Amino acid sequence: QVQLVESGGGLVQPGGSLRLSCAASGFTFRNYAMSWFRQAPDKERELVASISPAGVSLNDVDSVKGRFTISRDNAKNTVYLQMNSLKPEDTAVYYCRRFPYWGQGTQVTVSS
Repeated sequence: QVQLVESGGGLVQPGGSLRLSCAASGFTFRNYAMSWFRQAPDKERELVASISPAGVSLNDVDSVKGRFTISRDNAKNTVYLQMNSLKPEDTAVYYCRRFPYWGQGTQVTVSS
């Protein structure tokens, strides 16, 4: 069965960086686009970034433009989200997605 396991979340100070990872299994990873979403308390889940099977970024989200970068390693069945210049408003649970499946999420908290 499809499994998506996120890791790399944690507590970071404003201006800091984190790299999230999503290890995928149960399907042919290199054939599918992958996405990262996030959900802050009392807010709807929102798209952060998507990447094509070949590794091309598929969207440009204003709230993270120039700060977040999505990438993938098809040999490792893993998709990454590099997050730089983090802000308190980036605090959320971050989810990996391969439609229609979701990972369990990883908490990112940006606070001093």
